[in-house]
Amino acid sequence: MADYQTTRSFAAAGAANIDQGLRTHMNKVYGLMSVAMLITGGVAWAVGTNDAMVQAIFMTPLKWVVMFAPLIMVFAFTAMLNRLSVAAAQLFFYVYAAAVGLSLAFIFAVYTDGSIAQTFLVTAVAFAGLSLYGYTTKRDLSGFGTFLMMGVIGLLVAMIVNIFLASDFLTFAISVIGVLIFAGLTAFDTQAIKNEYIEHARNADQAWLGKSAIMGALRLYLDFINMFMFLLSFLGNRE
Repeated sequence: MADYQTTRSFAAAGAANIDQGLRTHMNKVYGLMSVAMLITGGVAWAVGTNDAMVQAIFMTPLKWVVMFAPLIMVFAFTAMLNRLSVAAAQLFFYVYAAAVGLSLAFIFAVYTDGSIAQTFLVTAVAFAGLSLYGYTTKRDLSGFGTFLMMGVIGLLVAMIVNIFLASDFLTFAISVIGVLIFAGLTAFDTQAIKNEYIEHARNADQAWLGKSAIMGALRLYLDFINMFMFLLSFLGNRE
C-alpha cells in the first residue's frame, strides 16, 4: 500500500512538472513569435512609408529577390535547424522575420494605414481565439493535418494560375479559402506544439526544448502572417 501511494505521489509530481514546463514552453513560443511579429511590422513600416525605398525595391527587378528570399530562407532554416545552436537558430528566425517584413513593405503603399491596423486587430483576435481552442480542446486535430496541407498546396497552385488569369473572383475566392485554411492551421499547430512537448518532455534536453520552441514560434508566425495577408486582400482599403 505504501509503495502504491509513493508511486502515485511520483506520478502526480511528474504530471505537475510537465504542466508547469508546458506553460513555460508555450509562453516561450508565443514570446518568440511576438518578437518576430514586432520585427516584421517595424521593417515593413519603415520601408513601406519611405517612397524612395518602395520605388527602389518594388519598381525594379529587386522585388523578385525580396519576395522570394523569405521562401528560400524558411526552407534553409528547417534544413539547418538540427546543426544550429539555440542562439543561432533564434537569430536566424529574427533575420527571417526582418526579410518577411521587407517583402511585405508594399502594403503600406497599397492600403491605408487605418485598414492595415484594423485588419491586424481582427487577425490578432481571431488568432488568439483559434490558438486557445487548439491548446484547450480535447478533440484530436491531428487528422486535419493532411487535409490542411493539401489545401495549402492547392492554394499555391491557384495563386500561380491567377497570376496569368488576373481574375477578381478567383482572387476573392483564394482570400476566403486562405483565411479558412490558416485559421485551421492555427488551431492544429497549437495542439501539435503542445503534444510534441508532452511527448518529449521527460527525455528532452534543453537544446531540443529551445529549438522546439523556435520551430513552434515559426509555425504560428507563418499562420498569423498568412491569415493577415489574406484578410487584408478583401478587408483592406486601397490608397
